[in-house]
Amino acid sequence: MAKPFTATVLGGLVAGALDITYACVHWNIAHDVAPMRVFQSVAAGLLGRDAAVAGGWNTAALGLALHFVMTTIMAAFFVAATRAVPALNRAPLLSGVIYGLALYAVMNLIVVPFSNAGDGAIQAPEFNQFFYGGLLAHTLLVGVPIALIAKRFAD
Repeated sequence: MAKPFTATVLGGLVAGALDITYACVHWNIAHDVAPMRVFQSVAAGLLGRDAAVAGGWNTAALGLALHFVMTTIMAAFFVAATRAVPALNRAPLLSGVIYGLALYAVMNLIVVPFSNAGDGAIQAPEFNQFFYGGLLAHTLLVGVPIALIAKRFAD
């Protein structure tokens, strides 16, 4: 039981750190958005946009914590999947890319639109830097690290 737990926690931490770093760098370069505001945008999913921004660093810290909770849940699902379908560990790059694509779809078609940050409407994607950047981030910075770590700690 220690290996799946380690893979889940480590996968969540690594993927979370890579993804949030990407988000902070991307939003800062593209729109001069400070990391605090990026973290607050995550908290907005729980609190709503106005409350998240009004909360200052407290809601930014909440958003950062929520981000790592979500990436750890993402890792837990993948680790559980590898235990049910061990073949996923034979090609971790491929399975990680596919998992990252699935995560991107779930986040953008379900989680965000139906959270307090969204309006319940699924929007057609705009094929711009944020679409492609988010797609690459979820595949290469979230899905692949989770898959590689799951393989490393497979039984």
